[in-house]
Amino acid sequence: MTHTRRRFLTSAAGIAAATTAGLAGCMGTASATTGTLSTRVSDKPGDIDDFESCVVTVSTVRVKLADGEAESLDAGDTALDLVELQGDASALVEEFELETGTYEFLQVEVSETDATLADGSSATIEVPGSAPLKFERSFEIRADETTTFTADFTPVTAGNAGKYVLQPVADEVTVAYESDETESTETTADETTATETESTETTS
Repeated sequence: MTHTRRRFLTSAAGIAAATTAGLAGCMGTASATTGTLSTRVSDKPGDIDDFESCVVTVSTVRVKLADGEAESLDAGDTALDLVELQGDASALVEEFELETGTYEFLQVEVSETDATLADGSSATIEVPGSAPLKFERSFEIRADETTTFTADFTPVTAGNAGKYVLQPVADEVTVAYESDETESTETTADETTATETESTETTS
């Protein structure tokens, strides 16, 4: 499943007055430096094998700059079938233009689920409000680079037959930084430990 849309978050722009010899009232504009956040979703081991299809609709992505307020980014109600995103597979939710800096977390908000079990019966998939799909994984937005944040979550049996809960898989989150020439990847081993590898492969 491929999505090519890109949504932009308007950066705050300031207007300053400049006074020079023989010239007054000259106005200029300045905008914050930005980079791109590419948000992807994958599915790691849980009870996904119980399903013929497990479609989730992502409505919003929330992020928080370390020294700022949390922001809600419109994900355009992107529908993804988690059955198709097992193993190393992933799908693009949306891309956003954001202010550079360090962000404290990323949260995926699911507005709708539609699931069918392998036997053809329907399943109830819940996203508990008290346990949102929030990934406590800091990441950077770098000037003129793309940061790819791949968030993993999976349906897990919730006791009763046919009832499941979507849960984040924190230790499967990956963050990759890509410039015009080279790509570097950070992969979490758990919520607090990360390793980084450099690649000199030219990206397209």
